[in-house]
Amino acid sequence: MLLLLLILLFISCCFFVVILNRRKKPPGPYGLPFIGYLSFINPLKPYETFSRLAQRYGPIYGLWMGQVYTVVLTDPSLIRTILAKDEATGRAPLFITHGIMGGHGIICAQGDLWRDQRRLSIDWLRRLGMIKYGSARLDLERRIISGLNEILQDINSMLDKEPNGLNPSPIIHHVLGNLLNDLVFGIKYEKDNDTWKYLQYLQEEGVKHIGVSMAVNFLPFLRYLPSTRRTIDFLLSGKRKTHMIYDAIIANQRSMMRTSESLNQEQDVCILKCFLSEAAKRQNAARPDAAFCDDIQLRHLMADLFGAGVDTTFTTIRWALLYIALYPRVQQRLREELRQRLVANESPSLNDVEALPYLRATIAEVQRIRSVVPLGIPHGTTKELTIAGFNIPPNTMIMPLIWAVHMSPTLFNAPNTFKPE
Repeated sequence: MLLLLLILLFISCCFFVVILNRRKKPPGPYGLPFIGYLSFINPLKPYETFSRLAQRYGPIYGLWMGQVYTVVLTDPSLIRTILAKDEATGRAPLFITHGIMGGHGIICAQGDLWRDQRRLSIDWLRRLGMIKYGSARLDLERRIISGLNEILQDINSMLDKEPNGLNPSPIIHHVLGNLLNDLVFGIKYEKDNDTWKYLQYLQEEGVKHIGVSMAVNFLPFLRYLPSTRRTIDFLLSGKRKTHMIYDAIIANQRSMMRTSESLNQEQDVCILKCFLSEAAKRQNAARPDAAFCDDIQLRHLMADLFGAGVDTTFTTIRWALLYIALYPRVQQRLREELRQRLVANESPSLNDVEALPYLRATIAEVQRIRSVVPLGIPHGTTKELTIAGFNIPPNTMIMPLIWAVHMSPTLFNAPNTFKPE
């Protein structure tokens, strides 16, 4: 009898603690002890699970994912408002972020390091030509058109051998990757280069392993299980091997910069040169922020910029090719717009984009119906934050659910239908 009373008392206390802990927090599902709502989330399509919960609990709701309290946002105006707040500029307390990446780079960085590297990266991207006017933009355009011509030549060559069809993905990935190699590292690889093939393998497998290791982010003790340990060991080993290759590139670039004036030649600008120049300037002036420009940060930053640039663009291009093939009407209208707006026998330019509204609409629709990052980039709260009248504690993960925004019937008529119009 006494044991039964103790059990009932324990259950009552747990229930009381849960109720007390949820006061003034957003509504949401309860989940299970220790693992929270993790066991109910579709591991292959988690964004669909979160979207269904939004239909039940509204545009802001909270749930426990393992040991991490998470607030999910599905309203675009709310997302913009919250992510603009200083209290939400931290990074989510995830094992992959801190245990593997160590808070370096720009995707996993936070605080002063993130602000510093974000400011520098924006400035360097402008120097690379991501501006509306100027010689740098023309140089970026030249690089892009060179890659496009290579893709067309390779596809035509393959069609001669395989007239019934081909898979253009390897061609596109090589050329796109080389464009990012040029912009980030200042180098290019031949298709059959062993180092380049190995880097592509590590990137592709790394993305797969990160995708299947989501639970480790929220239940760190899982990393001790044999199957999970193998996944983490692969990620850590891949990171070390990638950084060894980067170290050789960095050393070669340092040597070239010491013996030439190449940094002053704008046509040769790349992220690596810009970073090394900034690091030397800070070190020579004995500035405190020189610590933000060490080689550890450089390796992670280059990996972030390269990976983000390749993955997002490659995914968009592949989905675009599929949808254009599936919708001949869209394909025909795109062809007509290009014929009417572009000058025959002349290479297109970045300035032509303004005169191609249907092309812009098609790209936007591809990225809507097949979100590149459906769960958004998770943020973390650095201190208590108030959202729509709810209190959000520090170390909360903020998830801007881009998929729910893109597939909202309130914002888009027939969201499951591909309609560039």
